[in-house]
Amino acid sequence: MGSEGTSVTTIHVTGFKQFHGVSENPTETIVSNLKGYMQKKGLPKGLVLGSCNVLEVAGEGALAPLYNILESAATGQDSESTNTGRVILLHFGVNSGSTTFAIENQAINEATFRCPDELGWKPQVRYAYIALVYHSIHQL
Repeated sequence: MGSEGTSVTTIHVTGFKQFHGVSENPTETIVSNLKGYMQKKGLPKGLVLGSCNVLEVAGEGALAPLYNILESAATGQDSESTNTGRVILLHFGVNSGSTTFAIENQAINEATFRCPDELGWKPQVRYAYIALVYHSIHQL
């Protein structure tokens, strides 16, 4: 007993850069400073901060980095642990019209922005992308 090892939970965190109407995105500040902060404060046993990435607020600009994050989470790269366990993908976003925090477990991006994204793209056709937060990467 006890030879199975400790179950490890790896968290991959993403946030966004500035975008139209939000010149200083607080999620960029949080994500950019999170790894250093957690190194100073420490993490609970069994919890690993796998990666912290700030994404471009652009349809094309965010795709490749996001794909790399998902791939590294699925394969266990970007992690201090060699023991497979749970993986949490945590994304911070901004609702500039809100005065409170909100937690979502499903995000739907209909790509119907009111203005071009940060690389100048404005969709002409309505697209729907659904991203679900999974309790384990093995459910993908």
